[in-house]
Amino acid sequence: RVRVLLSDPAFSLSNPNKVYALLGTFFRANPGEFHAADGSGHAFWADQVIALDARNPQVASRMARALENWRHLTPALQRSIQPQLERVLGAEGLSSDVAEVVSKALARA
Repeated sequence: RVRVLLSDPAFSLSNPNKVYALLGTFFRANPGEFHAADGSGHAFWADQVIALDARNPQVASRMARALENWRHLTPALQRSIQPQLERVLGAEGLSSDVAEVVSKALARA
């Protein structure tokens, strides 16, 4: 459903309030879908953080914080999340804002 709303004409990645309302709510208030067993929610998070970073690094870094405490999750979820954090960190042209959040998340033990 979130993917459908992303393509709605009323939504824009350039509007921080709409990003917070849609993506922020999904990442923080829908753990069942965000932490889906197949890892699709984590891959979606990485895709969106990378896309947002090109437009607004501050908003992207705020969305990146959704996984800053990933080490508190189950080992199965950690195995799904770590490669996505690494993918974001390795993204070409990544802003220092997002790089800092993701680097700190990866460094947490």
